[in-house]
Amino acid sequence: MPRVLIHPATYDNVRQAVDRAFELFPQSLKGKRVLLKPNVLRAGGPEEGVTTHPAVLRAVVEKVEELGPAELVVGDNPGVFAYGANEEAFRRTGLMEAAKGYYRNIGEDSRGVAFDPAFMASVSVSSAVLDADVVISLPKFKTHGLTVVSGAIKNSYGILPGGVKARLHRAAGSPARFHELVVAVFRLRVPELFLMDAVVGMEGNGPVSPDLRDVGLLLASDNAVALDSVVATMMGCDPGKLGFLRKAEELGLGDYDLGTVEILGQLQRLPGFKLPPLGGEANMDNPEIQGHLLQRSLLRPGVDPELCTGCGRCVEQCPVSALAMGDGIPEVDVDTCITCFCCQELCPERAITLT
Repeated sequence: MPRVLIHPATYDNVRQAVDRAFELFPQSLKGKRVLLKPNVLRAGGPEEGVTTHPAVLRAVVEKVEELGPAELVVGDNPGVFAYGANEEAFRRTGLMEAAKGYYRNIGEDSRGVAFDPAFMASVSVSSAVLDADVVISLPKFKTHGLTVVSGAIKNSYGILPGGVKARLHRAAGSPARFHELVVAVFRLRVPELFLMDAVVGMEGNGPVSPDLRDVGLLLASDNAVALDSVVATMMGCDPGKLGFLRKAEELGLGDYDLGTVEILGQLQRLPGFKLPPLGGEANMDNPEIQGHLLQRSLLRPGVDPELCTGCGRCVEQCPVSALAMGDGIPEVDVDTCITCFCCQELCPERAITLT
């Protein structure tokens, strides 16, 4: 039976809740490669409640340090509004300092992997995710205009670097298919542990809503479906109404029926919690959002000949060999490019622009 921990916490004492989570869900980390993946949607202060709070990340980093991993990496790929701003996002959110020197720009190196052909034949995934022995996901307790709940499963959307996120948004075409898409991405590399920042949550039309809510909890589980079902229930939403949870259960990833979940703590519905429309109309029918997604999905890397030194690093690192040297500078095969934008992230001369 899956278990979900519901533990009281503030940002001052969250380490106590983190310790309890590791007691209940012990992880063998000694000598292993560990990736901590917070939710870093965009650059903004922690007071905005958009990203995982730095106090939560620091507490987990310090706990993991004690368990003796061979390698510890802290990283994420910001959302569709923040391509190429990985380091800036970590600095402005306070997560760079909280990472205690373990931050890595995981958008600089990725590999193409087979995907669900109903959406795209292949996608690019950050190599740090694929190479990790243990992935610990640190989602934020938030709402989302398409999936209603942005929690443990949705946090894995950040394993995709660059513009592939927007292309998949467009490929989904409807809220129902986007729910299935989120699960397809999650299955590419299921994390071993989930620690959710629910000290301050977000309600309304997330994931960037100004409506914040004091919840005062840290949630933890080793099963994302069970955890997101608890979150949905706390928000006042029947988990069975969420397409991504139904799809995840269908694929054997967990059970959203809380009758099959052991709750460690006190599960209470938050009174008057504001949810976005369950049908996803907040995003799918918003021309401004759809226009932005279209613009981002059409972006391709271009080379500035004034800055490019012809070092060839972008050609060597492209996961799908979409770049080749021509007349001293790299040229892009737009039909092969999967818009991971690794070339832009790793170019030492900042000669790669998005056009």
